[in-house]
Amino acid sequence: MSKGTRKFSPVFTYATIFVFIMVLFGIIMPDQFGEITGNISGWITDKFGWYYMITMTFIVLFCIFLVFSPIGKLKLGKPNDEPEFNTISWLAMLFSAGMGIGLVFYGAAEPISHFVAPPNADPETKQAMMESMRSTIFHYGFHPWAMYGIVALSLAYFQFRKNEDGLLSKTLRPLFGDKVDGPLGTVVDVLAVFATVVGVAVSLGVGTLQINAGLNYLFGLPQNIWIQMVIIIVVTALFLLSAWTGLSRGIQYLSNINMVLAGILLVLVFTIGPSILILNMMTTSTGMYLDTFLFNSFDVSPLFEQKKDWLADWTIYYWGWWISWSPFVGIFIARVSKGRSIREFIIAVLLVPSVIAAIWFNVFGTTGIQVAQETESILGLPPETQLFAIFNELPIGALLSFIALLLVTIFFITSADSATFVLGTQTSFGSLHPKSGVKVIWGVLLSSIAFVLLLTGGESGLDALQAAAIISAFPFSIVVILMLISFFKDANLERKSLGLTITPDPEKFEEYIEHVEENPDEDMDREEPDNVF
Repeated sequence: MSKGTRKFSPVFTYATIFVFIMVLFGIIMPDQFGEITGNISGWITDKFGWYYMITMTFIVLFCIFLVFSPIGKLKLGKPNDEPEFNTISWLAMLFSAGMGIGLVFYGAAEPISHFVAPPNADPETKQAMMESMRSTIFHYGFHPWAMYGIVALSLAYFQFRKNEDGLLSKTLRPLFGDKVDGPLGTVVDVLAVFATVVGVAVSLGVGTLQINAGLNYLFGLPQNIWIQMVIIIVVTALFLLSAWTGLSRGIQYLSNINMVLAGILLVLVFTIGPSILILNMMTTSTGMYLDTFLFNSFDVSPLFEQKKDWLADWTIYYWGWWISWSPFVGIFIARVSKGRSIREFIIAVLLVPSVIAAIWFNVFGTTGIQVAQETESILGLPPETQLFAIFNELPIGALLSFIALLLVTIFFITSADSATFVLGTQTSFGSLHPKSGVKVIWGVLLSSIAFVLLLTGGESGLDALQAAAIISAFPFSIVVILMLISFFKDANLERKSLGLTITPDPEKFEEYIEHVEENPDEDMDREEPDNVF
C-alpha cells in the first residue's frame, strides 16, 4: 500500500500509543511516575553527564569547522535556488525561534539562582554575580544553537538539495541506504517525535507555572495544580482552534506581536533598571563567557560536589532540554533557510540568537539581582514568581507584569500550535499539510503530558519537567550524532566532486565555465562560480 493511500503512518501509530501510555501512567500513578522518571534522570546524569557535555561541545566545534571548510560553500538547495526570504526577515525568524517561554521564565530567575547558589564562588557575593551572568549566557549561547543548527542543516540539505522527504530518518540515507524507508526509519522518527513531545511539553509546563504566578500577582488567583489545569485547558482550546482551522495568518500576527512585546519589555526594563551597570555587566560577562568557553564546555567537576550538583541541576538539564527541542526548532529553521549557503546559515544561526540571549539575560538578570539584594524575600521565591516580584519593586510594575504575562501566554499558544504542525508533519509521511485531526490529537497529547509532568513534580513542578527533558534527550542524541556523520559524509563527497577547496582550483573553474557555455539551459547539480570560490 502506498503512503498516499494509507490513513496513518506507522510513526503516528507507535508514537501516539507510547505517549498515551505515558499520560495514562502519569495520571493513574503520579507518585510512581515521578519517582521512576526522577531515578532514571538521576542515573543518566550521574553516569552520562560527561557524554552530554562532550556531545554538545563536539557539535559546536563541528559547526565552527563548517564555517571555514569548503563545505560551507554548498547551498541548502539546488545551485540556482535563491533564498525565499530576504536577510532581514530571515534573521527576524531566527530571532523568533530563539525567543521562547524559557527566556521569560528564566530571564531573572536563573541569574538569581546562580547568585544564591553559584557553581564555584561564595553565595551572594560580587564573584557570584559575575558567575551567574556567565553561566546563564553559557546555557543559552552557542551550545543550544549549534544543536539546533546541525539538525536544521541536515534536514535542509537532504530535503532541498537531495529531494528527500522532510523526515529526520531520511537524513541517514548515506549511512543506511534504503533501510531508512523501513523499520529503522520508523524507529528514528518515533524517537524524534518523542523528543519533540517531551521538549515542547517541558516548555508548556514552564509557561503554565509562570502564567499561574502572573495571575496570582495581578488578580490574586491561587497557585496550585487545579488552576494550572484550567490554564492548560483554556490555552489548549485556543491553539487547537488555530490548528483545526489553519489560521496560519493569525499565528503569524501573534508571533509578530510577541516580538514587539519582547522588545518593549526589554527596553522598559533596561531604561528603568540600572542601565550603566547592565552595560558594564554585559561587556564583562560576555568576555568571561568567551574566556572560559572551552573549560566550561568540558568540565564535569568529578571531584567537587558543589559544582557537580550544580551541573546536574542546570547545565545537563539544559543540554537535555535543547536536544529534545532540536527536532522542533530544527524543522522550523530548515523550512525558512532554503537557498542559503551552509556558511551563511551556520554563522547566522550561531551568532544572532546567542547575541540576543546575552542582551536579554544581562538586562533582566542584572536588574533582578540588584532588586533582590534590596528586597531579600525575592531570593526565596520560586522561579515562576520571582519576575513578578521584581517588577513589583520597579516603577510601572503592574504594566511590566501584564506585558510579561501576555508574552508568556502568546508564546504558549504559538509554540504549541507550531509543535502540532511539526508533529503532524513528522507523523504524516513528511507531508507539509498534515490533516487537522492529526494536529488536534497531538495538541491534546502535548497538553496532557505537560499536565502530567506538573502533576508528578510534587511541590516543585520543575522536578519532573527537568527529569523528562534529560531522559528524552538521551536516545535522540544518538540520532543527532548519526545525522551529523551522515551529512558530513554526503556533503564532503559532493564537495570533492565539485572541486570545492579553500584554495581555488583553476582547472575546475575552467571546466565549469566550458560546461556552462556548452549547456546553457541545463539544470546542473553544480554550484555557481561565486559559490565555488
